[in-house]
Amino acid sequence: MREINAHEITAAVSELCRDSNYHLPADVLEALKKAAKEEQSPAGRRALELIIRNAELAAQEKIAICQDCGVAVVYLELGQDLHITSGDLYTAVNHGVRQGYDTGFLRKSMVNSPYSSRINTNDNTPAVIHTDIVPGDKLKIIVMPKGGGSENMSRLFMLTPSSGRQGIIESVVKAVDEAGSNPCPPVIVGVGIGGTAEKAMDLAKRSLLRRVGLHNADSETAELEKELLKRINALGIGPQGYGGTVTALAVNIEILPAHIASLPLAVNLQCHAARHREAIL
Repeated sequence: MREINAHEITAAVSELCRDSNYHLPADVLEALKKAAKEEQSPAGRRALELIIRNAELAAQEKIAICQDCGVAVVYLELGQDLHITSGDLYTAVNHGVRQGYDTGFLRKSMVNSPYSSRINTNDNTPAVIHTDIVPGDKLKIIVMPKGGGSENMSRLFMLTPSSGRQGIIESVVKAVDEAGSNPCPPVIVGVGIGGTAEKAMDLAKRSLLRRVGLHNADSETAELEKELLKRINALGIGPQGYGGTVTALAVNIEILPAHIASLPLAVNLQCHAARHREAIL
């Protein structure tokens, strides 16, 4: 049984919070540069050029890419042969979020009593933590800051099985169309199909961590991703809603088996600042 001190987890999460807010993943930055070359609208192309310049300056100056530094969504893959000492896992993660957002001068956006007083917690905690128990003795940590503008555009559709593939296409395209410029396009469209209502939502968000341009390993699902991307980019919303041919950089779909009477479909949009960072301890 391997042991790891909780303080190491706190330090890692703190660094990931800062780095994820300062640096776009390389695949996202390359996709934005490709989009800038392909965008047909002059206004849309200029918006993309400014988005890219902003990302470059954020990395150089170590300042936040966006003023909305997001909810700290943390994914943990905990090896079953790993033992954590000197503290508990979730407390260590939240300490890391607290430190990272403070020392990184990142905006704190979490509020208590969300339907009434809405008083800021002043440290961006609690984090939203998802944990999977996996084989081995390592701990993989992924921090994904999720901005409110894109998260607010999440949608859940409990379709009937007869809706089928066409029903999925119509629902996803409708969700993006109705979102318009609110999620700060070009977006990455996360789609979860199957499972239950809450599992479909989880699948949709997890899919946003996939490398841009990497399709689902299942050929049928990969074709659906390609068709959805084509349909979404034909909407004409364009970068930042200025109109154009690049509304989305990618559509990522994850699927699970579903009940015979159900076809859960979830859509989770990620803004152009598709931030996430990971570490393995």
